[in-house]
Amino acid sequence: MKGTPAPHITVKPAGTRVRVTLKGEIIADSRDAVALMEGDYPVVYYFPRKDVKMDRLERTEHGSYCPYKGQASYFSVKQGPENAIWTYEDPYDDMLGIKDRLAFYPNKVDSITAG
Repeated sequence: MKGTPAPHITVKPAGTRVRVTLKGEIIADSRDAVALMEGDYPVVYYFPRKDVKMDRLERTEHGSYCPYKGQASYFSVKQGPENAIWTYEDPYDDMLGIKDRLAFYPNKVDSITAG
């Protein structure tokens, strides 16, 4: 899928260990995360699914659309925050670096730490 060109978005390897914690539990822990920078927004880390505790997540019916990335799907943490995680399973061509990776809303988890 082509999509709208996104020259203001950069996707590159995070180059460091990135972790997500919720209620004292590490939900994601990766040395293979990618960092997405979009304009003046804070960096967003996208995790490969192999480094996320997928058994702690459940897919929801929620969705959203970005003209630069495509259609997003969502996951909730079981017995935790709803729609806390999003993913682009079929992103536009410019965004293939985030395909099937998971990103977490910082306000729905305890911490997202890099380094």
